[in-house]
Amino acid sequence: MTAPTPTPSSKKTAIVTGASRGIGAAVAERLARDGFNVIVNYAGSKDSAEALVRKIEAAGGRALSAQADVSDPAAVARMFDSAETVFGGVDVLVNNAGVMMLKRFADSDDALFDRQIAINLKGTFNGLREASRRLRDGGRIVSFSTSVVGLKLETYGVYAATKAAVETMTAILSKELRGRSITVNAVAPGPTATDLFLDGKSQELVDRMAKMNPLERLGTPEDIAASVSFLVGPDGGWINGQVLRANGGMV
Repeated sequence: MTAPTPTPSSKKTAIVTGASRGIGAAVAERLARDGFNVIVNYAGSKDSAEALVRKIEAAGGRALSAQADVSDPAAVARMFDSAETVFGGVDVLVNNAGVMMLKRFADSDDALFDRQIAINLKGTFNGLREASRRLRDGGRIVSFSTSVVGLKLETYGVYAATKAAVETMTAILSKELRGRSITVNAVAPGPTATDLFLDGKSQELVDRMAKMNPLERLGTPEDIAASVSFLVGPDGGWINGQVLRANGGMV
């Protein structure tokens, strides 16, 4: 993490994992506009993360980049340590980091299974565990699921399974944090125009999936960021233990 001289801050602070591009970058930028200090987490895309930090700061916000592999619990703990040192505490965690590797079960190797479990499931768990210990009272936790949990499309078996587990952990943690006024929710996007979704898909398939919802378009990262903004903002305080399917009505 780049570490400027610590300064007291009355603003709330949000950690967004996997925030160097795509939905995570849109979420980080939106929360900065909403008035949060933002920790822009990345695993390997340092240049993209630091470019986003500069963009946020140019618009008048405060942001820091933080390298951490979310599958490593020690790295996640260090990220929280740094956020507390610089900003005094953490109020929001957005568990966005994830990978999507699509194959039929018969064609899936152990590496495909293990990597998605490590990042999508264990990585989310590492964030939830740290946040449950260290988030300030009144905080917010948002993790990412997928609308494929409802659609159950072929080739998405392992990916969707990791996200179904995220939904279950979300509901349980919301109950475990009783008495601290911390809400725990998940956002489940449908097809969204990001590199993660578009990579490896034909234009015909992309067009077909865009038509699957009644609004007949792909979501945008900004659409999803708006959902997160609602859940972590003052108007989302009564939503707890829920999964918001942000998919244009697909399922």
